[in-house]
Amino acid sequence: MTLNEMKARKKELGLTNEMIAEKAGIPLSTVQKFFSGHTQAPRYDTIMAIEGVLEKPQEIKESVRKYITLEQDHTIEDYYALPTDVRVELIDGRFYDLASPTVQHQRLVASLWNQINSYIESHKGKCETFMSPLDVVLGSDDRTIVQPDVMVVCDPKKIEDGKRVEGAPDFVAEILSESTFKKDFSLKYRKYRESGVKEYWIVDPENKIVFICDYTQDKMIMEIHDFKEKIPVAIYGGKCLIDFSRFA
Repeated sequence: MTLNEMKARKKELGLTNEMIAEKAGIPLSTVQKFFSGHTQAPRYDTIMAIEGVLEKPQEIKESVRKYITLEQDHTIEDYYALPTDVRVELIDGRFYDLASPTVQHQRLVASLWNQINSYIESHKGKCETFMSPLDVVLGSDDRTIVQPDVMVVCDPKKIEDGKRVEGAPDFVAEILSESTFKKDFSLKYRKYRESGVKEYWIVDPENKIVFICDYTQDKMIMEIHDFKEKIPVAIYGGKCLIDFSRFA
């Protein structure tokens, strides 16, 4: 959206700067400067966060809309009230449809899961590796529940009920697609960091690269690795190396 389109959408939804700041998880002063035009070159993550609040819920299929209001204020209780054949994620009170994955997507998910799981088993590790679909309640609020493509959970208390993951996984990976680009790079990037995820991978099949966010480091920079590299997993001190070369 352009700034003018954002202003129009803000007015259409009846949102104040305060409401946008709260929903986007950014300072009120940042939102005020953005809409006033005071900030000439706003940060990319700021634009994505604000746009995420203002976007129309077009991610939801028509067949699902009858169960969902246009209000961006749904809870985990609403999530579990949906029909069992409806696959969505809930982020900051808003539903996002989970489209059927492609063959390449599933190949990458299986490969990543298998390589990490093999490393854990060979070293007699106590962590467990899971793949989607499995619900994860990040724990930061009652308005977010996600299904990461691949995750590693090291605290057994987070999976003791056997139904879902309660709390942030140690490692999370999402396989990027055109429909999930903004969600993976903006919303999930922020939610995973805030909830206590230690490491977040965004795997880009089209460009054959992996973006890595090590949240344990005091920096906000993504490392970028090529599929041809042996890519180290930070939570294992770089000793677990992921090989995507057959997909390069």
